[in-house]
Amino acid sequence: MDLGLKGRWALVCGASKGLGRGCAEALAAEGVNVVITARGAEALEATAAAIRAAHPGVEVRTVAGDIATAEGRAAALSACPQVDILVNNAGGPPPGDFRDWGREQWLAALEANMLTPIELIKATVDGMAERGFGRVVNITSGAVKAPIDVLGLSNGARSGLTGFVAGLARQARLAGRNVTINNLLPGAFDTERLQKTLAAGAAKSGQAADEVAAKRRAGIPAQRFGTAAEFGAVCAMLCSQQMGYLTGQNILLDGGAYPGTF
Repeated sequence: MDLGLKGRWALVCGASKGLGRGCAEALAAEGVNVVITARGAEALEATAAAIRAAHPGVEVRTVAGDIATAEGRAAALSACPQVDILVNNAGGPPPGDFRDWGREQWLAALEANMLTPIELIKATVDGMAERGFGRVVNITSGAVKAPIDVLGLSNGARSGLTGFVAGLARQARLAGRNVTINNLLPGAFDTERLQKTLAAGAAKSGQAADEVAAKRRAGIPAQRFGTAAEFGAVCAMLCSQQMGYLTGQNILLDGGAYPGTF
């Protein structure tokens, strides 16, 4: 299926590795020009080189910086001629006990996982509406659907973003102008972050990392971890011209791990 995205421009955050990279690669495969941003310049340039080699017909621009700062956002936005597609993505805050978190930890979580996406949405959606096309995909977490006790910072910040999006996405000035805003909620994906989480779990329990990983996979009906490529494919689908009637939704991609009906 032709997703109708060729020649569009996308700003993809946290795109040097993992799920963000998967989204950038999937969009580039559809002919989308991409501006990719992340804090690590070396990994970012390696990703850009790989995308250029695989898809020589698209333009790939890199912006190394912290998207959670005003300077980082300004640099990323200025590198993109027009933002037709915005993929918001930032690493989650660390796990822990809420009793150990102070105001500083809460503000950092809110800045990265709630306020930064809102600022980028604010900077781009009116231009999208004027042009009659726009897609915003926020990469949040399956923990928004089924909160995890040790991820209180993430639960709170990402749920705040989810509530904000639920109202904004339904504004007629956006939805009525073919601008959609949806959230993509990953479960367990085979990324560097997951490997670190599994390693930490192994160290805490005294088990081998392979045992911890096997136990985690066994709890997923699909019996495996997801891949960044298939996550990116779903992101590209949400950005397609065919998805103009889907907005304000939370799409859970977790191999069936969430046991609920709704």
